[in-house]
Amino acid sequence: MKSSLGFDPRDIPWTHPLGEWPALPRECLMANQLKRVFENPPQWTPEVKREPAVGQRPPQEAAVLIPIVLRGDQGTEPHILLTQRTLHLSSHAGQIAFPGGKVDAEDASAEDAALREAEEEVGLAPQFVNILGTMPNYVTGTAFHITPVVGLVSPDHVVTPNAFEVAAVFEVPLSFLMNPANHRLHEWERDGVKRQWYSMPYFEPPTSSTDQPVERFIWGATAGMIRNFYRFLLAANSL
Repeated sequence: MKSSLGFDPRDIPWTHPLGEWPALPRECLMANQLKRVFENPPQWTPEVKREPAVGQRPPQEAAVLIPIVLRGDQGTEPHILLTQRTLHLSSHAGQIAFPGGKVDAEDASAEDAALREAEEEVGLAPQFVNILGTMPNYVTGTAFHITPVVGLVSPDHVVTPNAFEVAAVFEVPLSFLMNPANHRLHEWERDGVKRQWYSMPYFEPPTSSTDQPVERFIWGATAGMIRNFYRFLLAANSL
């Protein structure tokens, strides 16, 4: 798995981030609690805001949907839906991503763009999504200014991936992603530029006894936005 920078991010040394922050307990991840947090957000500062620039591309507004699927009895086992991009795409090929893309002129807002892209990429119809709010912008090295839009997703939705853009659709337990023990911080320097990024390697359970777990290496912008979401919820539940 090579990135656009010409290396495999799994090969770069990593450490656990500094700090002794806890895993968020299950009760903090329930739908009603998430709604309350967005209705009364805490004072906090995003940990990951901007990646070192790669090239001189003009800024481009973009939006992604962070889809929290309410699995389990009454949503007690929420999962985040993610995609693996196909290998032939011109940007971020093969990487793990949230549904999303550029904000088009006809989009009334970042929320509208995120919902449109989610429907185009994975067939997630807007009526199955309850938008909670947005997170602070995340600026990628390729000059995408991304607005993360957080939404609760009904488990009744049906996934129909766009085969041109999406190689796979899968879900990761929110409890796994909201546990900093599963967060790795990578650091690498090339041409005098120091780069840092998070990763959250996840092994998707096999679907049968004869299958092997599938590695889903979540890293880069997607992992950075997940890390910010963890810090946001940690701040809200530390008051």
